[in-house]
Amino acid sequence: MSTRHAAQPWLPNPARDRTWTCSPVPRDVMDFHRGLAGYAPTRLVDLPVLAAELGVGRVLVKDESLRLGLPAFKSLGASWAIHRALRARLRRDAEGPSGSPVTLVAATDGNHGRAVARFSRLLGHRARIFVPDGVHPVAVQAIRDEGADVTHVPADYDEAVRAAARCAADDGGVLIQDTAWNEYEEVPGWIVDGYSTLFRELDDQLADLGIEQPDMVLVPTGVGSLLQAGLTHYRARPTGADTAVVSVEPVEAACVQASIAAGHPVSVVTGHTIMAGLNCGTVSSLAWPSIHRGLDATATVTDDQAIVAARALAENGVPVGPCGAAPLAAAQTLATRLLPDTRDLGHQVSSRTTLVLIATEGESANPVPVGRPSRSARTRP
Repeated sequence: MSTRHAAQPWLPNPARDRTWTCSPVPRDVMDFHRGLAGYAPTRLVDLPVLAAELGVGRVLVKDESLRLGLPAFKSLGASWAIHRALRARLRRDAEGPSGSPVTLVAATDGNHGRAVARFSRLLGHRARIFVPDGVHPVAVQAIRDEGADVTHVPADYDEAVRAAARCAADDGGVLIQDTAWNEYEEVPGWIVDGYSTLFRELDDQLADLGIEQPDMVLVPTGVGSLLQAGLTHYRARPTGADTAVVSVEPVEAACVQASIAAGHPVSVVTGHTIMAGLNCGTVSSLAWPSIHRGLDATATVTDDQAIVAARALAENGVPVGPCGAAPLAAAQTLATRLLPDTRDLGHQVSSRTTLVLIATEGESANPVPVGRPSRSARTRP
């Protein structure tokens, strides 16, 4: 049953366990990505103007607007999960890349479905993608352009996931879903592992700047898979507790924040948001244990705030979609109220602080609406 959640701009995680650690992702994931055609690390952009506005030492943006030929980070998880799923199917029943084509099935609010469709096509397989209400027509057409069969589900994202799961079970397809539930966690786990390449690249890029590790990383969050990848990356390190990890969600779909507030996973009623890739009502069951013990805080932002942030990033040479702008929107909202004093995190944010914003999608993946944001775009009661 879904509940309604009154989203807060900022909510520290009372269950944060600073002694909690986890196992790292094997290096062969990044080795796999390096072997793909078109692989290159996405850029890390230093934005001193925004750092000065926020009153911090540095603002660095991990720009995922071009990842393996697609305008979002999702191709990292989809490519690795498809590779592992088809290899497992080949072992099980002699079907797979070297056998007859199979149908790969997924639900999506945009970027994940396009990535599944792209790698399905490249490997000679079929794709069937389910999309809920609210997905931008540009994103839907991009999925079709990859050769996928697209089915519209006139409901929310959670219902689209259920429709995709039924389709795969009934028709013998391979479900490549980036959210987990009871008895479906292996493939989502591979997707999370795939995202680890992003954070390993980030380590190398920070080292080139003379930064051992960031003070805070803000991660756009839907079901929590990318967030889980970030938490796994930092909490598997000996000094991983020194980096604060913060989730960023739309106020209309703050399922992680609601779950943190409740102390256990809850589903929330979602509304309409331009941050379609984050419009998810249920936390992945696989991600929740890491979120519960490893996440420092949650933040939520409005559509207007995301628009303001997207424009600010574009003016600084980083054109992104609303989901990609959400971390900056959170930082802008919190700057005058919370960033100068974050002792509840165990971190003192100051003029020496390095903030890393994960910009998950490019502008072409989910165009920012044209129009003037309301006066409430920067602050909110």
